[in-house]
Amino acid sequence: MERTKALEIVKKQLTEHRYIHTLGVEETSVALARKYGADSKKAEIAAIFHDYAKFRPKEEMREIVRSERLSQDLLFYGNEVLHAPVGAYLVKKEVGITDEDILRAIYYHTTGNGAMTLLEKVIFLADYIEPNRNFPGVESVREIAEHDLDQACLMAVKNTITFLMKQNQKIYPLTFEAYNGLLQEIKLKKEKECTG
Repeated sequence: MERTKALEIVKKQLTEHRYIHTLGVEETSVALARKYGADSKKAEIAAIFHDYAKFRPKEEMREIVRSERLSQDLLFYGNEVLHAPVGAYLVKKEVGITDEDILRAIYYHTTGNGAMTLLEKVIFLADYIEPNRNFPGVESVREIAEHDLDQACLMAVKNTITFLMKQNQKIYPLTFEAYNGLLQEIKLKKEKECTG
């Protein structure tokens, strides 16, 4: 799908503020994809559609989780986690995108998972560090992203978990899995460097 067409479709689903965020995520994800060797076209499309379901009514999203047999445990966490898996489902159903790499990147862009692909890391991190974001800790994650994708993703996950704990909010299990998976990946990479 061409960028212009994708943006035209997604703009109808978002507020102006969220559309600007989406453009920032797109720009950042393409830069990260080029830097770390991911498919930049897939990164572009996944970034454009990552928040496709963000403003769907909460009950509609909950109904899609139930009827489409998405992970039912999503229903026991805040509504904030719903838009990513529901978005992946709706992008496939309504937009006709069937590329599993793109759909998975959309699905996991909020929570991460224990075995993130390169593209999933790119979209997850781009959503966190895009230029319009401004919150404590984002600048240091941007700096780390300049030289180490995995370390930057790990710091983003740590910050997210810390923030949710301070807010007394439940943390979706996949986010803990993302933390553990990234930690393990970084450890194995260091061991390889030491022995290689």
